[in-house]
Amino acid sequence: MEKIIFELSQDYITLVNILKYEGIISTGGEIIHLIDNNSITYNGVLESRKRKKLYSGDVVVVNEEIKIEIK
Repeated sequence: MEKIIFELSQDYITLVNILKYEGIISTGGEIIHLIDNNSITYNGVLESRKRKKLYSGDVVVVNEEIKIEIK
């Protein structure tokens, strides 16, 4: 599994924005496909909100292939 450490420069970042920033998706519409296929977990729980706010300490896993740790 690929591991990415993301350093926050603000209080939070939205799920869709971090996936775009890290190059996992190129448009906001692509996240709908990931959500519909139950491909995103947030702190170990399936996530269905593309605008979910992520804070320091959170962990997002995409397709059981990419793990993003928020610092």
